[in-house]
Amino acid sequence: MTDLVLRDLDGLAELKAAEAFQRLVWGKDDPADNSDLMLAIQHEGGLVAGAFHAGQMVAFLFGFATRDPKAQHSHRLGVHPDWQGQGLGLRMKLYQKDWCLARGITQVRWTYDPIRRANAALNIHALGATAKTYHRDYYGQMAGINAGVPSDRVLAEWDLTKDRVDPVASDLRVTIPADFAALCQTDPPFALAERMRLRATLEAAFAGGHQIAGFDKASYSYLLRR
Repeated sequence: MTDLVLRDLDGLAELKAAEAFQRLVWGKDDPADNSDLMLAIQHEGGLVAGAFHAGQMVAFLFGFATRDPKAQHSHRLGVHPDWQGQGLGLRMKLYQKDWCLARGITQVRWTYDPIRRANAALNIHALGATAKTYHRDYYGQMAGINAGVPSDRVLAEWDLTKDRVDPVASDLRVTIPADFAALCQTDPPFALAERMRLRATLEAAFAGGHQIAGFDKASYSYLLRR
């Protein structure tokens, strides 16, 4: 992927292209973030970036300021279906890290679906983010790739000043499905049951003082510790 260019989006035409890109990644029925809004947020210090190959957008990232001037909220990260599984999501997050640190921002946080293995592998295993807050049905009923199950999310917290380290020990392991998206298509009732199982387990763990500190990719298991 040496011929990729990662950079901030430039101008309304690229922001409109990012709208179409979002529909490609999340599904045409899932509302895209509006180009006018992204333009205003970018002009006020937000991050709207993309990865380009041969002039075509193959990844997209959108983040904006929070009430804490040292923290950015990372709202969207999407990779073109043909480019998924090649480490491009990680490269985009590292671009975001460099961008934030250059501006005195030392933490990035975002919500993500904890039952999807690719999310856990990137956010927790690769980046070293942690999580201790669970949101039930955060976005309400959703369309596109998120249709059919409650939109539960956990809050990832990424300290940009610390290097990623593997957790020395874990008090609790919580397994997730190997392919939740396929499960939603082949066995929706079981997919919903798995969502409810993970919800109950993580909520109880967080209430007991645990946090997600790692992810074992071999066993599809979160590693939690106090």
